[in-house]
Parts: sequence; C-alpha cells; structure tokens
Amino acid sequence: MPKVKAEKKCRVHGQIQQGIHFKKEFGQHILKNPLVIQGIVDKAAIRPTDTVLEIGPGTGNMTVKIVEKCKKIVACEVDVRMVAELQKRVQGTPAASKIQFVVGDVLKTDLPYFDICVANMPYQISSPFVFKLLLHRPFFRCAVLMFQREFAQRLVAKPGDKLYCRLSVNTQLLAKVDHLMKVGKNNFKPPPQVESSVVRIEPKVPPPPINFQEWDGLVRIVFVRKNKTLSAGFRSSAVMEMLEKNYRIHCSMNEIEVPADLDIKEKVQEILTETGYNDKRARTLDVDDFLAILNAFNVAGFHFS
Repeated sequence: MPKVKAEKKCRVHGQIQQGIHFKKEFGQHILKNPLVIQGIVDKAAIRPTDTVLEIGPGTGNMTVKIVEKCKKIVACEVDVRMVAELQKRVQGTPAASKIQFVVGDVLKTDLPYFDICVANMPYQISSPFVFKLLLHRPFFRCAVLMFQREFAQRLVAKPGDKLYCRLSVNTQLLAKVDHLMKVGKNNFKPPPQVESSVVRIEPKVPPPPINFQEWDGLVRIVFVRKNKTLSAGFRSSAVMEMLEKNYRIHCSMNEIEVPADLDIKEKVQEILTETGYNDKRARTLDVDDFLAILNAFNVAGFHFS
C-alpha cells in the first residue's frame, strides 16, 4: 500500500513537470483575474481601428480580450513556449489573423507603429522600457502598464513626496502619468513577491523642445543627493570638470574666447543665485523649475551632455 501511494505521488509529480514552467529570468507572472484583465482593457479605451502593442502576452489571458476590441495586435514575447501556447489558444478563431508575433527581447527590438500599448511586463525591465516607449516615434496615444507598486508610485510622485526622484521628473517631462489601480499579488500565477499597480502613460505632444540627454544630465546631478541644496550638489569635482570641458567645447564651436581667469565654481554659483535656485533642493522642484535651470545654464554656455 505505501508503495502504491508513493508511485501515485510520483505520477502526479510527473504530470506537473509536463506543464509550463514559468521562468524567473523572464519575470513571468501570468495575470489570471478576469476582472483585473477587463479593467485594464477598459482603461486603455481601445478603438476598432487601433493597432495595440502588447508586451509579454504570456498565455494570452489579456490578448484574447484586447483582440475583441482592436484591428490588430503586435504581441512581443521573449519566450517561444508562450508564443506556441498563445498560437494554439487562438488557432481556428477570428483572433488568429489579427495577431502578429514579435519574438525577442523588447529592449533590443525596433518597435513597430502602434496606437496603444498594454503590458503586464517583467518588472526588471520597467525603467528602460518606459523610456524606450516615451522616446518612440511616431507618437502613440497612451500606454496602460502593470508595474511593481513602488515603481508605479515613483512614476506618479510629486515634488515633496518621499518617492519623488529622477524617474518621476524624467517621466513627467515627457508624459502625463496617472495611477489607475492597485493589483494584489494573488491575482497572478505564480504570485510575485511584491504588490503591483496599473499606470496610464500619455505622451505630451509635442514634447518639450529640449535635448533629453542634456536634460537627464542635469537631473542626474541634482538627484544624486536630492535632499541637499543645488549649490552643494554642483560642488563635486567631477561635475565641475564636466561643465568646464563642455563649456570650452561650446566656446570653441562658437568662436568665443575663453576667459583666462575662468572660475567654473564661481560661474555655476552665479547662475544658481541669479535664478533663485541656489538654496533649493531637488526633491521640492518640479519639471518647470528644472526647465528654467537648464535654460539658464544653456544661455550662459554650459551644457550637460
């Protein structure tokens, strides 16, 4: 009798082994709650003429709901096993002809044209994917994305909030960001270790007329220690060396003579004082403040990239 039980246990184990194994390296957590799935699809406000980009469709729980509302889906999936599962799921249905598969790492893939992006994505690629999305052209209408709760809170954080950071400022420069809903870990299979949230990102069209790399260069400097004054943040030797090098390049390209007694520290403090930001702290400043600071430095010939 004990032998039979042991044998039965083994057979059950064997059946489990034959199912899909979710890979940790791909951050696979399949959204299984139909109410949450429907909520995300509804919030995306998909039109019958839309092309939808879905990142990480997995076994297709959300894909089959999206396909009912749109003209076409471009499903970007890194795991060929998941692609096979989804193809099998829609085989012989009208949905099959509306789904285009792109197999590979979305960060290394050229994104096609799309109107809406919907994703329950691997959380480890959240930050690089958001900026790949926001710098994508032509512009899309909106993105409804699932993120780790704390990452989502950083995206929507306002000046003075504890989680306000470089990510908050950079995202809000390029887009309007709204927190839509919280999603508990038990809505996924297997459950992740963290809570999740759904966020809506709508690009600003047209975007601010600035060089994003230079903007990010400024924001990096001031958020290294966001609780310190800007005056203190600019004092590091590495920052001064970078600004002096870029200033000399600017002068050379514009045939401007560099003063023999050039004092970068003094010039930086002068700009910050004149603009009234000398004693301000990064955690309290909004996008308009950083645009004003960047403009003041640029007018004086100082660049951050």
